[in-house]
Amino acid sequence: MFFFLIALSTSCSSDYSPKPRGYFYIELPKPIYRDFVRYPFFKCSISNQMIVKELKNESQGGKKNSEIGFNLNYPRLHAQIFCSYRKIIPSDFLVLSETDRRTIDILKQKAKGVTEAAYSHPEQKVYGQMYEIQGNPVSPIQFVISDSTHSYFKGILYFDTVLDRDSIAPVLAYITKDVQVMIESFQWKQ
Repeated sequence: MFFFLIALSTSCSSDYSPKPRGYFYIELPKPIYRDFVRYPFFKCSISNQMIVKELKNESQGGKKNSEIGFNLNYPRLHAQIFCSYRKIIPSDFLVLSETDRRTIDILKQKAKGVTEAAYSHPEQKVYGQMYEIQGNPVSPIQFVISDSTHSYFKGILYFDTVLDRDSIAPVLAYITKDVQVMIESFQWKQ
């Protein structure tokens, strides 16, 4: 009984303070970039941490020659970039770019903000736009690359988990750098 009273009197102190919530440390490997030349319409550099998974176009019973869909998966980071390529005519460009612009406008209303970065390589006829959506959106990065006459490439980043911006900040910065390298190295094949 004596030990019980001593334990009870010493266990209750008034200087308790809650500890802040912590997150696991994620060790990110140094990326090594390699040429990605799998498809006949474009080439670019991608990280060696990405695994390419080709998607089938279910509605067409297989993929059409003018449309390609694939994922760039990050298995260790539980993320993937859904990529799609479409061969277009000039009038398609206006429709696709306007549809993407409306999508971003909707996201702007729900997000804390959207940061836009334009890319332009006139000598390669590569023009792009990258959007970083602030807050906790479903897809924190979206980007579009086009020559505005024949080709249209789009990428959307998704995470396999519920998004908490604070906990994924290092991973998001890592993937953002990979996307920037991909866009800056992008070239159309003739």
